Amino acid sequence: MRSIDHWINGTTVPSTSGNTSPVYNPATGEVQAQVGLASVAEVDNAVAVAKTAFKTWRSSSLSKRAEVMFKFHELVLSHRVEIAELVSIEHGKVPSDAAGELARGIENIEFACGIPQLMKGSYSEQVSTGVDVYSIKQPLGVVAGITPFNFPAMVPMWMFANAIATGNTFILKPSEKDPSVSMLMAQLLKEAGLPDGVFNVVQGDKVSVDRILSHPDIAAVSFVGSTPIAKYIYSTGTANGKRVQALGGAKNHMVVLPDADIDMAADAAVSAGYGSAGERCMAISVVVAVGDVADKLVPAIAARLPKLKVGPGTDPTAEMGPLITREHRDKVASYITNAPGEGATIVVDGRENDLPQEGFFLAPSLIDNVKPGMKAYDEEIFGPVLTVTRVATYEDAVQLVNDHQYGNGTAIFTRDGGAARQFQFDIQVGMVGINVPIPVPVAYYSFGGWKASIFGDSNMYGPAGIEFFTRTKTITSRWPDPSTSSVDLGFPRTR
Repeated sequence: MRSIDHWINGTTVPSTSGNTSPVYNPATGEVQAQVGLASVAEVDNAVAVAKTAFKTWRSSSLSKRAEVMFKFHELVLSHRVEIAELVSIEHGKVPSDAAGELARGIENIEFACGIPQLMKGSYSEQVSTGVDVYSIKQPLGVVAGITPFNFPAMVPMWMFANAIATGNTFILKPSEKDPSVSMLMAQLLKEAGLPDGVFNVVQGDKVSVDRILSHPDIAAVSFVGSTPIAKYIYSTGTANGKRVQALGGAKNHMVVLPDADIDMAADAAVSAGYGSAGERCMAISVVVAVGDVADKLVPAIAARLPKLKVGPGTDPTAEMGPLITREHRDKVASYITNAPGEGATIVVDGRENDLPQEGFFLAPSLIDNVKPGMKAYDEEIFGPVLTVTRVATYEDAVQLVNDHQYGNGTAIFTRDGGAARQFQFDIQVGMVGINVPIPVPVAYYSFGGWKASIFGDSNMYGPAGIEFFTRTKTITSRWPDPSTSSVDLGFPRTR
C-alpha cells in the first residue's frame, strides 16, 4: 500500500503519529494509498523549520522570488498532464475538469510572477517642511493554508503563490482525501529553486488544523471549505490573534429571464450544474426561472442530460466523474429521495441511470418546483443535483437570491442590457455573471462571496491576496538641511 508523507524542509518526511487515513480512487471505490496524519509535534516541527527559513527568504530580492515563480510556472506547465492525472485518480475529476482546474491555478502563478510590481509602496515628498512620508509592504512570517478536497491543485495555488512571492514561508494542510498533488507541487517548487523550508506540506485532520490555528508562530491562516468549518476556522484563528481569511459554502442561483436564449441558458445550466460532479463552490445549484421561461427551459435541460457521459477519469470521453466518497454520494442522493415528499418534482433521477457498479457514481439529476423551506433549496448539496425554482417577476427573483443565507456567486441570463445592469446593482452576492454561469474572477482580480459564504473581510488571491499576506509599514522621515552642515558634501549648499 502506497504511503503519502509530509514535506518538511525540502524533503519527504514519514509520519510518526501512527494515525493514517485511506485515500480512495472514487472511480473504483478501492483504497489506493494511506496518508499519514500529523501529530501536534509534527506540525510544530514544520512550523519551526518554516520560521527558520523565513529569516533568509524574507531577505531575498524581489527579482529572486520572481525568478523562482517563473521557473515554477514552467515546471507546472511541463508536468500538467501528470498533475491532472493525480487529480483524476484521487478526486475523480474527468480529464477536461482536471485540466480546467489546473489552468485556473496556473493563472495565480502567473500573477505572482509580477511580484516586483505588486510589492510597490507609495511615497509623498514634502508633506511638511523637510518631511517625507512613504509606505512599504512587508511579509508576515510563517503563514498556513487549509484547503478542500474539490480543487487539490487550484486552491493551494490561490494561496501559496502570493504568500511565497511576498516573502512569507508557507505550510499547506491539504485535504486528506486527495493529498498527492500537494507533494508533487512541493517537489516542483524545490526544483524551481525555492529554498528548503519555505514551502512545507503537513498531512492531517482536525488535530493538524487545531494546532495550526493555535500555534503562536503562525501569523495568518487561509481557508476554503464548508461554512460551518469556515466559521470555526475564523473564530478560532482570530481568537488566537491570527489574520484569517475563511471562505465558506454556497448556493449559487442562475436567474433566467423570459427573453433569454434558451439553448444558451440550458447549455450553461448543464455545464455549471454538473461539471466536476457539482463538487465546486461556484457550481450553479438553483435555476431561477422567471415568468413562463421554465416551460421551455426545463425540458431543454432535461433533454441534454442523457447525452452527458458519466465515467471514470481514465475515460477520455467521460464528461462527469464520481463523487469523492461513498458517504458523500449517498448524502447527495438523499436530496433526490426527499424531494417529492417536500412537494418538488423529479424530472430526471440520477439514481436510475446505468452507472458503473464500482466507485461513487451518481448521474445528473434535475428537480423542478423547488421552493425555499425545502432541504434541496436551503442547503448546499455539493453534487450533481440541479434544482429549478419558478418565480413570477424579476423582482421576485432578486428577492429570492438576496434572502438566501449564502452570497457566493450568481448569474443572470438575458438579452436585455438594462436588466443585466440593474441586476448587478440589486443583487447581494459577491461574484456576478452576466450570461456567464460561473463568474470566477481571473487571477488579477480577487475571489470572494458575501454573507455566510465568507468570514472576515478578506477575499482570496489577486490584489486581495497580496494585501492579506503583507502588512503595511509607514515611515515618516526628516533629514538635516544640507546647507547647515559643516561637512563638505561635494555639492552647493544653496538651493
